[in-house]
Amino acid sequence: MEEPQRARSHTVTTTTSSFAENFSTTSSSFAYDREFLRTVPGLLIVAEIVLGLLVWTLIAGTEYFRVPAFGWVMFVAVFYWVLTVFFLIIYITMTYTRIPQVPWTTVGLCFNGSAFVLYLSAAIVDASSVSPERGSHNFNSWAASSFFAFLVTICYAGNTYFSFTAWRSRTMQ
Repeated sequence: MEEPQRARSHTVTTTTSSFAENFSTTSSSFAYDREFLRTVPGLLIVAEIVLGLLVWTLIAGTEYFRVPAFGWVMFVAVFYWVLTVFFLIIYITMTYTRIPQVPWTTVGLCFNGSAFVLYLSAAIVDASSVSPERGSHNFNSWAASSFFAFLVTICYAGNTYFSFTAWRSRTMQ
């Protein structure tokens, strides 16, 4: 004997909205570009972060407030250090692919170009403000920060070149 099938009292239908699908796929898949740090621009950004950190920590460890010019050097060094860390995170996590409305090549060119110009002025100010003081460790720290400021300037110049070539090839298309 066959048992009669029970009638279903209710039917549950699940649908997902396109927003929920897009949100779940974009937030659950975390993109990470491991190869970026092996490129020349990636290595230059890491060098900018390390050397820039040296610039402002060498100055911050002294009585830099006695020389007003070091205020400018500190501003440039800390400002661009924070922004460079921010851009490194954007490049490593490939956030730029999720925000296509932003012209990233132009942003990179403007950022690196302004960093080069302002870091060059800060390095010159840093070097011209170094003076030996008797019985003080400030001279060595300021001289070292000046050296590293010029190295960071060279790194930003290199990244400005790579940003310019990327921007130019993008605008030629």
